[in-house]
Amino acid sequence: MRSRLPAWTASLTWKSACFIVVMCCSLAAVLGALVHVEVTRQTVATAREKALAKLHDASRAYEAGEALPPESGLDPEGLPPQLRALAVGGHRGTIVADHRGRPTMWAAAPADGRALATAVDYEQSARTISGLDNAIIGSSVLAIGGTLLVGAFAVTRVTRRLHQTATVARRITQGDLDARVGDPRTKDPSRHQDEVATVAGALDTMAGSLQAKLESERRFTADVAHELRTPLTGLQAASELLPEGRPTELVRERVRTMRQLTEDLLEISRLDSGSEAVETDLHQLGRLAGRVVRASGTRTEVVVVRDAHVETDRRRLERVLGNLVANAHKHGREPVVLTVDGPVVTVRDHGDGFPDYLLSHGPQRFRSGAKSKGHGLGLTIAVGQAEAIGARLEFRRAEGGGALAVLSLPGS
Repeated sequence: MRSRLPAWTASLTWKSACFIVVMCCSLAAVLGALVHVEVTRQTVATAREKALAKLHDASRAYEAGEALPPESGLDPEGLPPQLRALAVGGHRGTIVADHRGRPTMWAAAPADGRALATAVDYEQSARTISGLDNAIIGSSVLAIGGTLLVGAFAVTRVTRRLHQTATVARRITQGDLDARVGDPRTKDPSRHQDEVATVAGALDTMAGSLQAKLESERRFTADVAHELRTPLTGLQAASELLPEGRPTELVRERVRTMRQLTEDLLEISRLDSGSEAVETDLHQLGRLAGRVVRASGTRTEVVVVRDAHVETDRRRLERVLGNLVANAHKHGREPVVLTVDGPVVTVRDHGDGFPDYLLSHGPQRFRSGAKSKGHGLGLTIAVGQAEAIGARLEFRRAEGGGALAVLSLPGS
């Protein structure tokens, strides 16, 4: 298995810091190497010229039979063997080697089958090169640290704006359509916008357009439902005057279906607008669940594993449980079991289970599966009412088959 890096390593700040460090280190290494090579070459060339000049003086003194300069002689002690062999072979050369614990520049030339050599102290030149290397390393560390601080400050400013934009996008996803980034660069047309400001402006524009569209659809749905209410009430009253018979029953059934659909649309509109206040009180959950099942008139088994008292809006909670029970009987198969386990209520049927789209994205109005005749409003209302009372409604596949709705009330 591949080892996974910590989550913080995925941040743009960390990646930018690593990039800055790598680039600074690479640049410092290249420049340091170039400076070191050039200074070393010049220092060695100067020391070599000095050693060869001293060797020239020693050669003239040797040919004239005069005393040799200091640190000069024939086959002197400490002469590197490779330089001695070079001189005995008839060539002149130089080499840097340690002599008596100190770096020394040796120069040698042939002299009657022997090696005439001279030594020049190279310690100061070596200290110069070493000091230069230390200065390069120190300045590189300081430059990398300073660049990293400045780069981290600049990158953090960008990532902070990106985090703000992402936070606003998540708030919009969760339903807060009033959320805006409000980047000041997007409000002043005279200022040039960078890429982050462009994204923030596009997000704000999208949120405004989405909010206007949803508000328009919400008003349209509410207006249509209100306008349908009056003629449907009259139609229902007129259907009661029709003579009894199969056609009359069909008409009354269609009218009841239309009225229920209209009421559902009005309830969804009220949930979307948040116009209704939540009225909470303390209720015994097991007793309330039993009352909901009896009111539904369905064969639903109620199992109370652990009863609990919850502070909630009774009407809204009954609406949620009633819709879950009705959906289980309409789209699933018996047996349907409602279980109370503390502040958690589950409704399970033994049908084919919830469709994939519902498990992934939640219920969608006017969509309830290819084989269903429903409108998808019951579960939509259940989710909306659950959110209104601060509960969490989840849809799962039950073990062994079937659909499982889990309602977790506050405090669970």
